[in-house]
Amino acid sequence: MDDKNTKEAFGRLYSIIQKLRAPDGCPWDREQTPQTMRSDLIEETFEAVDAITQNDIPHVKEELGDVFLNTAMITYMNEQLGNFTAADVLNEVSDKIIRRHPHVFPNSEGQQNALEGGAKTAEQVLTQWDAIKRGIENRGGEKSILDEVPKGFPPLLKSYKMRKKAAKAGFELDDKESAFKKLECRLAGLKTAAQAENAQAVEAEVGELLASAVNLARLLKVDPNAALENANTKFYSRFSSVEAQSREKNKTLKDCTKQELETFWNNAQ
Repeated sequence: MDDKNTKEAFGRLYSIIQKLRAPDGCPWDREQTPQTMRSDLIEETFEAVDAITQNDIPHVKEELGDVFLNTAMITYMNEQLGNFTAADVLNEVSDKIIRRHPHVFPNSEGQQNALEGGAKTAEQVLTQWDAIKRGIENRGGEKSILDEVPKGFPPLLKSYKMRKKAAKAGFELDDKESAFKKLECRLAGLKTAAQAENAQAVEAEVGELLASAVNLARLLKVDPNAALENANTKFYSRFSSVEAQSREKNKTLKDCTKQELETFWNNAQ
C-alpha cells in the first residue's frame, strides 16, 4: 500500500469538499446540513452493500467512493460548525480500534479488559470487543444493554442486533429446536388471528412471526438482512423472467391465468 498516495487522495477529496462549501462554491452543497445528508448517506451505504453482494468490483469502488464523499462532507459540515474536525474523527476511530484489539496492540488501554491468554478465535475477539466496549467506553446513562442498538436502525436489523446483544449478555432461552417450534407456534397464531379477521391481532402476530424468524436465523448463524437481500435478488430475477415470458405470449400479467403465472414462475427457476 502506498501511504503517501492514500494520504494525498484523502486530502484531495477533503479540499474539493471545502471548495464546494465555500462562498463561491456550489449552491446545492452550501445549502446542505448534516440533517439533510442523512438519507444520502443511507442510500449510498445500501448501494455499496449491494455492489459488494453482487461482487461487482468496479461498482464497489465507485460506491465506496460515494460513501467516503458523504462521510467526509458531513464531517466538514461539523468542522464548520465548530463541533469537531476530520482529524478528531479519524483519531477517535483509530484509538477505538487499537483499544479494542489488545491482542494485536498489547500496550493499549483495552488490555485491562482483555481475555486471559489473548483472543485466539474470531468469537473470542467479539467477546473481548464487547467487554472493552462496556468496561471502558460506556458513556453512562444506558438503562439497558439494548440501548447500544441505534434506534434509527431498520426494524429487521434492529431485531437482529437486539437479540444478539441479549444473547451475549447471557439471555438465551432457545436452542435451534425450540426456535423452530416457536416459529411454527407463531405461524399457527397468525392463522388463527387471520381467520378471526382481527386486524390488530394479525399485525401483532406478523411481528412476532418475523421476530421469531430473525431469532432462528441468529441461532443458525445466518444474517437475516443478507438472507433477505439474497431472496429479494432471486425474486427480482424470477419475476423479470415471468414478465418476459408473458410478453412473449403478447399478454400482460393481469391477462394471464393463475396456472400460466405458476408455469412461468416454475420455468424461471
